[in-house]
Amino acid sequence: MLISDFKKVDDYLWEIPKDRRRDMLVPARVYATEEILEASLQDRSLQQLVNLTTLPGIERYAIAMPDIHEGYGSPIGGVVATDANKGVISPGVGGYDINCGMRLFASSVSENEAAPHLEELAGKLQREIPSGLGKGRKLKFNSFQMNLLLEKGVDYLIEEGYGTKEEAELCEEKGRVEDANPSAISEKAKKRGADQVGTLGSGNHFLEIQKVEEVFAKEEAETMGVFKGQIMIMVHSGSRGLGHQVASENIDAMGRKMRDYGITVPDKELVCAPFLSKEGKEYKEALSGAMNYAFANRHMIGHFIHRAWEKVFEKEALNMIYDVAHNTVKLENHYGKKLLVHRKGATEALPPGDENIPEKYKKTGQPVIIPGSMGTASYLLCGAEKARETFYSVSHGAGRKMSRKEAVRRVGEEDIVKELKKKGIIIKSFSKKGIAEEVPFAYKDINKVVNVICGAGLAKKVAKIVPLFVIKGE
Repeated sequence: MLISDFKKVDDYLWEIPKDRRRDMLVPARVYATEEILEASLQDRSLQQLVNLTTLPGIERYAIAMPDIHEGYGSPIGGVVATDANKGVISPGVGGYDINCGMRLFASSVSENEAAPHLEELAGKLQREIPSGLGKGRKLKFNSFQMNLLLEKGVDYLIEEGYGTKEEAELCEEKGRVEDANPSAISEKAKKRGADQVGTLGSGNHFLEIQKVEEVFAKEEAETMGVFKGQIMIMVHSGSRGLGHQVASENIDAMGRKMRDYGITVPDKELVCAPFLSKEGKEYKEALSGAMNYAFANRHMIGHFIHRAWEKVFEKEALNMIYDVAHNTVKLENHYGKKLLVHRKGATEALPPGDENIPEKYKKTGQPVIIPGSMGTASYLLCGAEKARETFYSVSHGAGRKMSRKEAVRRVGEEDIVKELKKKGIIIKSFSKKGIAEEVPFAYKDINKVVNVICGAGLAKKVAKIVPLFVIKGE
């Protein structure tokens, strides 16, 4: 593909008309600067975006965010909505790490007050919260408990004494998707997840101790309890092995049945089935259970964060701001229709007044947490009405521009640790390979990505947050 294939709509939006390819049902849209768009031509992500426009029942556009990069079937940073009655549901577009997402906590202390104690806090957090591929806890749920967890999400953990109802209220979907069906999830998936509730995982998952470097919107920051110099804790984790198993099994199942429904797709990874089919219904019920698992995972991580915090800071407050998901498929109402909104590496961003956000944030809009890469800034935003054009969706992060394999080839782990230490950032990880894979230059510039989102009017900047201690998934 070439830049000339795109029509420039405005400074932050580009469109591929649906007459570019005969099988396109709708145009494809990319939120980007010309610089970001050109960089995206280096992988298959834009071709994957065009492929999304062929999904039966697709509505309005296939959309890509400025963090777009190549994924399985669909680009990461992609948003697709299909008609709930006539359209398909796709596990490839739902993603493997179902409900990978963010949870953000704000403390009552400033960096100056906390500085003497942060090394101790980081050590306790690393010991309290296991990280790494397949790593679990001594806390293990039996089959009966797993079914309750998958059905009820965060609500089940609260019933068992972990965390509070107030924190559940500050989650997307209040930490529980109602149509979850544990019987739609295999025993193999459940076994993979039995001891992983409250764990980080591997890859780009992390836990960071951060500080607020800059506040952009005073009223919104005050509503969220955010001030300059404040210590924050940010978590990035998802549904672990359970979610991956759910995605794998449903991709295989739909791949075997897709032709029976008369569906052909330009990429075998873009498997799908009618939402109202047996396979479509079972995937949605399983995906919702995996979403509940991921909400519960971050909620349990939060429980252990509070425990570590209280051991170090005793009476100083640590309050949750919000928990937001990416890699989801949800039934939503848009443009007067019921749609299945697939967000693959994209974050929901609801505007002020929306009925689906907590009362606390009705005036500001939903908090949106966009993490940077290891050692770079993250951003706290709030949703805006113009995001109606993206089914109320924005970016989920900076977006990779280099594979993990290439990142490891190019850089030495010790060099990264030393370089970040010079900037006042301490990395804690039991895996040196995990550090190399997530080196900052493997990602797009988070500042430029966020400037596109806010420049396009999809969200509003509230605060810029920078890391002090980074605890990496391995």
